[in-house]
Amino acid sequence: MRIIQKKDIWLFLAQLLLLSLVLLSPGLISFITSNNAGVVWDSLKISAYWLAPALVMYLLNFYLCVPLLWFRHRFWLFALVNAFLIGACNFHIILYVNINALPDIYRAGFSSFVIIAVLVNLMAVGIALSIRYMMRQGEKRQREVEAELAWLKNQINPHFLFNTLNNISSLAQIDGDETQEAIMQLSDLLRYAMYETNKPKVPLEDEVEFMRNYIELMKLRCNEMTVVGMEFNVLSPKEEIAPLLFISLIENAFKHGMDSNAPAHINIKLIQTEGKLIFTCDNTNNPKPTKDRSGSGIGLENTRRRLELLYHGHYRWEQTLENNIYHVSITLQTD
Repeated sequence: MRIIQKKDIWLFLAQLLLLSLVLLSPGLISFITSNNAGVVWDSLKISAYWLAPALVMYLLNFYLCVPLLWFRHRFWLFALVNAFLIGACNFHIILYVNINALPDIYRAGFSSFVIIAVLVNLMAVGIALSIRYMMRQGEKRQREVEAELAWLKNQINPHFLFNTLNNISSLAQIDGDETQEAIMQLSDLLRYAMYETNKPKVPLEDEVEFMRNYIELMKLRCNEMTVVGMEFNVLSPKEEIAPLLFISLIENAFKHGMDSNAPAHINIKLIQTEGKLIFTCDNTNNPKPTKDRSGSGIGLENTRRRLELLYHGHYRWEQTLENNIYHVSITLQTD
């Protein structure tokens, strides 16, 4: 059974208000144009007789018939139930007028009015069906996006874990005290990755702390020939962003930037300005041998896909390779 959420209540109230305005609109128009209480009352009665059944048909279909019958592929039952409802909702029209007492010339006109009433009711059914269908497609698309985002994020977590474990394993053979500190840092990273990133967005200060710790751990892989720089300048620490958004780019910088036999530079920045968040990562381009290129490019593709899903139309991606320096920049519009 579907749990009623706050948004469902607001949707019902909004529809009820809109339908009430539709029902009262003939009386309001009569009041504005004639300012005659009798005319206004007649307009409201006509509205109640001709519009009220259609509005009831809309609500019954929107909340009952469409979700319980149409979406469960019970089309014939859907048609029969609506035929009965149309007859029941409009039976008062026939009772209101004694057809047998009408002259023949008026009977034809009354029959036309009945046909129009049925068509209006069918239109209300069609509108309810169309709106429900569009809402269902939107919810389906949202679930698909959330599932894809979860999958993309899960591709990130194992990568930094394996890399960091390898770094600590190498360090354990050299410095026991530093190894213990690195394990504590890894514990903090795992706690953040496992619990905090389950939220759609996290505070910027938490994400910065995570990146700072991750870079410190990745520096364990670097020798004296690699220079690592980082700069974080955040104006609004409590502002929220998607978690683990830049971690793949940092991982790639260390993976493809370092070379044990040549000088290397890695420079990572996250600068927040008024209405913008700018992440840049520059690293010396030291391509790995073909046999050591497993997973190459996947992190970038995942990052771009997450950006497109989360910040569509509100981000800019720049990627260049000049003078043996690989540069990637992401600018997010946060206002």
